[in-house]
Amino acid sequence: MKTRGQLRDAKRLRSRRIRALLAGGLVLGVGAAATLAAWNDSEFGSGSFTAGTFDITGSTDGATFSQHPTSPGGAMTFKVSTTAAAMTPGDTVYALFSVKTQSAQSMAGTVLLKANAANNAGLGAHLTYRVKTIAGTTCDSTTFTGGTDVPGLGTGQPLTTGAASAQTLAAGGSQINYCFAVTLPTGASTTAQGTSLTAIWEFAATSTP
Repeated sequence: MKTRGQLRDAKRLRSRRIRALLAGGLVLGVGAAATLAAWNDSEFGSGSFTAGTFDITGSTDGATFSQHPTSPGGAMTFKVSTTAAAMTPGDTVYALFSVKTQSAQSMAGTVLLKANAANNAGLGAHLTYRVKTIAGTTCDSTTFTGGTDVPGLGTGQPLTTGAASAQTLAAGGSQINYCFAVTLPTGASTTAQGTSLTAIWEFAATSTP
């Protein structure tokens, strides 16, 4: 049989155990609260990007367009009024070359007409030219008169002279029609006889924002 003192000691031990369990429960409660606070969630946004295009095509008749990315490119047809193959002093011949943005999705840009440095070879040393932009695709003496001069390419320019500034080419299949007028001046030297030339021009296009 336990004494009164032993009973008191046993009671104190139970009390301490209960307090220890309660303290442990509090610790567990704090731990559980900390775990709940660490939960997280996320949202993501995404975007797709596609680059625009800029490309031009050329045509010698203003209707059928194709790409001519390398020299000598599309062959313009200059028609001599007197004979089919020979120019004489005082003759002026005309030819069309058109450029346009390739598709309806193409962005806008500018086109600068450049002349090849070799255009002064052979007959080219005697020829002069002038270029205008015209409303339609018929390039002759009549439509040329009503056209607008390309800057820097007024009357009597050497075939090695390019445009002083570029023309604006609007987006979405916009078209520019260039009318070339090439002249063998009336005072051309007799050394021009029997000579020939294949002249080359570049239509250098640059996109704009």
